[in-house]
Amino acid sequence: MLWTQDYVSRGDFVENKNILEVKNLRTSFFTHVGEVKAIRGVGFHLKEGEAIGIVGESGSGKSVTSMSIMKLIQDPGKIVDGEIIFKEKDLVEFTQKEMQKIRGNEIAMIFQDPMTSLNPVFTIGNQIIEVIRKHKKMSKKEARKKAIEMLTLVGIPSPDKRVDQYPHEFSGGMRQRAMIAMALSCEPSLLIADEPTTALDVTIQAQILELMKNLKNEINTSIILITHDLGVVADVCSRIIVMYGGLIMEEATSEEIFYNPKHPYTKGLLKSIPKIDLGESQRLIPIEGTPPDLLNPPKGCPFAARCSDSMRICKEKQPPYFYTNEEHRAMCWLLHEDAPKTDTKAKGGIAIG
Repeated sequence: MLWTQDYVSRGDFVENKNILEVKNLRTSFFTHVGEVKAIRGVGFHLKEGEAIGIVGESGSGKSVTSMSIMKLIQDPGKIVDGEIIFKEKDLVEFTQKEMQKIRGNEIAMIFQDPMTSLNPVFTIGNQIIEVIRKHKKMSKKEARKKAIEMLTLVGIPSPDKRVDQYPHEFSGGMRQRAMIAMALSCEPSLLIADEPTTALDVTIQAQILELMKNLKNEINTSIILITHDLGVVADVCSRIIVMYGGLIMEEATSEEIFYNPKHPYTKGLLKSIPKIDLGESQRLIPIEGTPPDLLNPPKGCPFAARCSDSMRICKEKQPPYFYTNEEHRAMCWLLHEDAPKTDTKAKGGIAIG
């Protein structure tokens, strides 16, 4: 049975062990041509020691969501509305000075390209030591020892020597490991990884993802893994959030997303993933069309213009969340009990209700 209650108000979704709750988050960029509504009412939760994935095309709102959580949105961007509850405190109300105590200490972030995040004129060790001493009361000697321990933890060989080397002396995969070591050096409760494997080859990607999975299991760090590739999150995350047009289109366990997806957009993403058993005569099926213009977002479902199953109501009214179970929700009119079960294409302009 399907029901359509508001996500935040559902008591069975909110547990004492939630480390993070994002509620009705709205983030916009006020440009000279108008307001770009990048995030349009996003809400989700993260439990202690849990890893969730946020996936979607470029421009869907994944990175803006993570930057909003870190309060790194700069002019002309602004968090317009919503709450970001971290350990029972609303980060939206925090000043930048208060956030400096949170960033790198309780919440850490790994960015897509480590070469733009690591300072080329300082050694890897100095950069990790600086982070540790900023947040922890340690001598330089103690911090150096901790830095070597962290490099060991992330699998960098000869860490006692590598600690004194510069970023250009590391390979791409090792730089990313160094970034993870830096991010984990103050033992944060929450780690946000924004496209951490995009610039790496497939072998190194697998190693980094395995490393993140082991770190979650060993030190109980909560992880938000942001990527455009559904295949990346399959083995690391217990839940997956699918974003599009600044909204969450679908959220469910990883198993449900891969084997029982409900939203046409999620199904489209899955069809575009290369598969080992794909025959030579079979082609990947791309999602035709382009993402919506968030300067003037559609009033209905943002995916309606690209959806082969679109109905008239899809373009006229934004759907609520329909729940197929307590952990699986999708923003799609096709899940309405009155939606047609066959031939849902909008050839005849079907309306619901």
